[in-house]
Parts: sequence; structure tokens; C-alpha cells
Amino acid sequence: MKQYISYSTEVKEALESGKAIVALESTIISHGMPYPQNVITAREVEQIIRDNGAVPATIAILDGQIKIGLSDEELEVLGNSPDVAKASRRDLGYLLATKQKGATTVAATMICADLAGIRVFVTGGIGGVHRGAETTMDISADLEELAQTNVAVICAGAKSILDIGLTLEFLETKGVPVVGYQTDALPAFYTRTSPFDVNFRADDAETVAAMLKAKWDLKLQGGVVIANPIRVEDAMEESFITNIIEKALAEADEKGIAGKNVTPFLLGKVKELTEGKSLVANIALVKHNAVVGSGIAVAYQKLI
Repeated sequence: MKQYISYSTEVKEALESGKAIVALESTIISHGMPYPQNVITAREVEQIIRDNGAVPATIAILDGQIKIGLSDEELEVLGNSPDVAKASRRDLGYLLATKQKGATTVAATMICADLAGIRVFVTGGIGGVHRGAETTMDISADLEELAQTNVAVICAGAKSILDIGLTLEFLETKGVPVVGYQTDALPAFYTRTSPFDVNFRADDAETVAAMLKAKWDLKLQGGVVIANPIRVEDAMEESFITNIIEKALAEADEKGIAGKNVTPFLLGKVKELTEGKSLVANIALVKHNAVVGSGIAVAYQKLI
């Protein structure tokens, strides 16, 4: 495994000393935000995790290796290079073999975090079942990964560009718990609520950590979704963002955009139609998730 995985000095020391570690994806850097906000946000999120007692491990594919923890220079490469592939489960082997650059999605980050023994992962929102999936079969690999990989994903719920109801049905079928952090309703990324409820509510990091330990002690394979709502002051008005998303989805359909190109297109179009307000909300929710995720990682580390 050493030929495929390398660790930053900070992450390596954390693993050796038993310090809490929080995994971070890199697709949000390469494909989720424009430059330079992407790199600035990545550095700020890493610092938030340090400030809350854990060690950040941003994950990417570079130089024929899975990098667990990135340098400032590597963050810059990911944020400002046009040739960074969007890497999910199917892509990892090829990108490693051909030594191409890859930014890891939720699914790929979960795989890499699991290989490194990291159990807590902070992101923006998970992928899910896309609208119209009953005919397109467009279902994010994130969901299948949650069904089989032992990593907790702290997120602001499912992106509201998805069919949230079907996403929850899929997770239920696969036995993936959806836990609301201080909420009974599933947040929908830009908004604090949606028409759907979570499976369980947890009001503190210690409860979440105890649940994770019990689940994995019992050999119940798979991840957990920890849905953490965007803060009140950062949230967008639900009817406003719903209208924007409907317009963006219609344009994607007209242009025949499909597969893994859908999410970057929709996020870009939503940013354009909201005059940048969605990007501000996106950055805010990731930072809030980093605070909550760090607390959960620290609490979990005390139990193992």
C-alpha cells in the first residue's frame, strides 16, 4: 500500500500520536468553487479544524499517489489547474496508474480516508439520486459508498438540486443512518430545512461519536450521514433558491448535460442566477461543518 498512499508530516504525526483527524475532499476545490475563493476556503477550513482540536487531512490524487494531507503548494495546484480530473471510485486506479491529477469526490474521499484509518469526513453536501433518475439511472456513487465504507460524513444534507426523497429512500434501503445534528428536518444545503425528516436526532458530538462506535463495534458496515444545517444567518430563503434551481435544471436538460457534469454545471448556474449569494452560503456551510466535524472527531477519538 505504501506505493499508493503518502501522508503529510502533520497527518503522519497525528496518526502516530492518536490525535483526532478530519478528512476533507478536494473536488470542492477543483470543481466546486472558482479560483481563488476555492484555495482560500480550503486553507481556512483546514485552520478551523486545527483550531477545534483536530488535524485536517485534505485528500487528492497527485504524482501517482493518494495524498492524505496536502501542502499549500498542492492546494494551489488543485485550485488553479485546468487538468484536474473529478475522481470517484471508478477513476482511482486509472488516475494512479497514469499519474494524472485527481480531485476526490465524496465517494473517493471516503475510500481514501478508510484506507488511512480516518473515520470522520467533512464536506459541503452529499450527492444523491438526481431528478428524473427513474429514466436516467443517474445516482451518485456517494450513496453506494455510504452503504459500504466506514466513514461518517458531516454535511449540510443533500444538495437541493437532487431528488431528496429518493435519496433518502436509497439510503434507507442500504441501511445508512441519516442523523440530524440539532435538527429533526433534513437540511437541503443552502436551506436549513426540507420537507423530509432525518432518521435520528443528536444534539451533541458525544452522542454522535458513541453511535459511530456502537455501529462499527457491531460490524455494521457502512457510513453515517451527519446532517448539519447551515447557520440561520447564512441560509437562503427556500422559495427563492428552489425557483433558481428549477431554472438551472431546465437549462441543464436543454443542453443535454448529464452524469458527473451535472453538479458542477448546476452549482455554477445557481451561483450566476443568485449573483454570487450561493457561493457565499456554500463557503459558510463548509466552515460550519468543519467546526461540528472536528468536535465529533475529537469525541470519537476519546472512545477508541
